[in-house]
Amino acid sequence: MTTRAPGAAEGGDPYSLDGKRAVVTGCSRGIGAAIYVALARAGADVAGVHLADQAGAEATMAAVRLLGRRAMAVDANTGERDQVEAFADLVAEAWGGIDIWVNNAAALLVKPFLETTPEDWHSLLAANLHGYFYGCQAAARRMAAGAGGRIINITSAADVQVVNGMSAYIAAKAGVVGLTKTIALDLAERGVTVNAVAPGAIETAMNSKAWDDQVRKTYRERIGLKRIGTPEEIADVVVFLASFAARYITGQEIIVDGGLTINGTVGHVTTADH
Repeated sequence: MTTRAPGAAEGGDPYSLDGKRAVVTGCSRGIGAAIYVALARAGADVAGVHLADQAGAEATMAAVRLLGRRAMAVDANTGERDQVEAFADLVAEAWGGIDIWVNNAAALLVKPFLETTPEDWHSLLAANLHGYFYGCQAAARRMAAGAGGRIINITSAADVQVVNGMSAYIAAKAGVVGLTKTIALDLAERGVTVNAVAPGAIETAMNSKAWDDQVRKTYRERIGLKRIGTPEEIADVVVFLASFAARYITGQEIIVDGGLTINGTVGHVTTADH
């Protein structure tokens, strides 16, 4: 049984990731790219998976190398278990192990439920749920054989404040929350913490396909902080969860949404004092 959190450094900076070996899936753009660079900025070497976006991956790796950290990225489909395992083997063999694994790769489908086909459903879940299972297993096996580690799953505030037309997407993200909580208990004695980060409305290329000016206006009105978030604001929370500072946090979903999901304001008339 592991009783001491992995990566503890007596008297050291609990937020530093110096010397850690990290993995980020969906690393070539958006939130994944921001996480990839932020982990390196905190001191980690970072490997990533992208899907047919070599230019984006090259730009992300270049940013990491400018920070003096090692970087690698491969083109692979996280919905295919064999490809995830091969990638995990590649990283572990090249760097001697894996300390941090961030499951971020995802696809978005906005389509009325009655028009959603079985092909739509299974394709969406392959990326957004099955791929997380494969990533969690690949990471956990290698971490449990070593000194433990951190698994962080990117979920969505949409599983808290539901958006219509996103049945497959939200079902997958909710499934990842259940997976996160369950395996956090399964892996606790092995020194592996498992948490989720749920972004709210974040300006990314993926979201831009589903947003128009009216959607952005509505979000700004509904978000407590009155602005749409940035990928870097998600990445900073991931870095915290990956660090020794978060050693006593596991099985949690942290919502990073600027106050969107807590806002039930509908314009009540102010009541007079009685």
